Amino acid sequence: MILLLKSATIIDKSSPYHLQKKDILIKNGIISKIENSIQNEGAIKEINLKNLYVSQGWFDSSVCFGEPGFEERETIENGLKTAAKSGFTTVAVNPNTNPVADNKSTIEFIKNKATNFATTLYPIGNFTKGAESNDLAELYDMQNSGAIAFGDYNKPVTNANLLKIGLQYAQNFDALILSFPQDNSIAGKGLVNENINSTKLGLRGNPTLAEELQIARDLFILEYTGGKLHIPTISTAKSVKLIKDAKKRGLNITCSVAVHHLVLTDDELTKFDSNTKVSPPLRTSKDRKALLKGLKLGIIDMITSDHNPIDIEHKKVEYDNAKYGTIGLESLFGALNKTVETEVLIDCLTTKPRKRFRIQESPINEGEKANLTLFNPDFEFEFTENNIFSTSKNSIFLNKKLNGKVYGIIANNKMVL
Repeated sequence: MILLLKSATIIDKSSPYHLQKKDILIKNGIISKIENSIQNEGAIKEINLKNLYVSQGWFDSSVCFGEPGFEERETIENGLKTAAKSGFTTVAVNPNTNPVADNKSTIEFIKNKATNFATTLYPIGNFTKGAESNDLAELYDMQNSGAIAFGDYNKPVTNANLLKIGLQYAQNFDALILSFPQDNSIAGKGLVNENINSTKLGLRGNPTLAEELQIARDLFILEYTGGKLHIPTISTAKSVKLIKDAKKRGLNITCSVAVHHLVLTDDELTKFDSNTKVSPPLRTSKDRKALLKGLKLGIIDMITSDHNPIDIEHKKVEYDNAKYGTIGLESLFGALNKTVETEVLIDCLTTKPRKRFRIQESPINEGEKANLTLFNPDFEFEFTENNIFSTSKNSIFLNKKLNGKVYGIIANNKMVL
């Protein structure tokens, strides 16, 4: 495949062409030439797109696809196509399948189902058997089969000693452990953020203390054991401070934030729309501002869509009975583009998460592999079901104004536009 990208503004701090508008020639998956103007000599497929920007391919560190077991929500094939059309060349897929991905056989099944796509899939294995916090899963075997990290998606490690043992054991093969930030004994049956809105609406509250207490516990354990810990989808102002202080103390800790926590607050709950039922819950304006500041200061390392397709039978029901989760791949860029500075946003979708999950970078330079996301940062539109590629349609951003269009990706010697 030979492609010629015309007049593309490059956003890549690791590239000598950062913030420059260039033509990019790609031959057989390799960037062969970057110049101000490249003549199309022959039958080269030319890509001329309005206000074209390119960056290194985006990586999402928290995606759910359902397969195996929940194919009605999303298959691996359609999930990878959705990711590609949404600008993601790489995704880390959570183990909340049926059966859960707590052994090498399931990891190998997922890997084998994800071959020959433009988007590369990396499985996350369960940290505990059955995601039940009783016994460690087969961490070493799963890593040898392709798992890049270990965590029980949206389930905390309730057994503190198990997290301690796991962090100690994982150091033998340099594995990354994920710990979901929620103390279930504090969260109880809370559905939404415990605040004035939960009281007004008569919905059971889940206090920020549930998240912060768990993070504080995990950080104490990490300080004792050493090792590498990643806390996914933090949502409160105090969580940012706890992680900031831990980094100052030299702990090997990173964290992510979901796009909806950077954009929306618990004011969205007034319509009782079950798409707003997410975990952790939407918090207050104060929390949202603290998360944005933490992102800008580098305390928060990466942004995730926390893409979690839920079928209509489990989402279009009473708020109490609806399952937690929203899809987010298709809306991530448009939702954040005018909220977060473009360079900060791209950095949190490329360099930082790839480094943490030990996924090779591909700087935009001659001789490097073409692993590119193509987008237009100046495109306002209303996000509707027509913009959704996922099988499930449970988007928290439905019918909202977004700004920023993703054209697609070039990766693995394939193009999806």
